[in-house]
Amino acid sequence: MARKKPPILTLTPEQENEANSKIKRFMEERFELDLGSFEAAEILDLFTREIAPHYYNRAIFDVQTHLKERFESIESDLWALEKN
Repeated sequence: MARKKPPILTLTPEQENEANSKIKRFMEERFELDLGSFEAAEILDLFTREIAPHYYNRAIFDVQTHLKERFESIESDLWALEKN
C-alpha cells in the first residue's frame, strides 16, 4: 500500500466538522448524493493532500510578488530621500 503524503495544512476539529458538513451539503444540493461522514472526510482528505498544495504554492508566489514590488517601492522612496 502506498504511503499517503502528509497534508500541508491541518484543521481544528471544529473546522474539519464544518468542512465535512459543507461537503455533504454541496453534494446533496448539487448532485443529490447523500454522503456519510466517512465519505465527506475522504473528500476533504483528498483536497488537503492533493489540491490544497496548489493553492498554497500559488499564495506563496503571490506574496513573493507583492513583497518584491513593495520592497522595490521602498527602495525607490529611500533613493528619493538621498541628499546630494
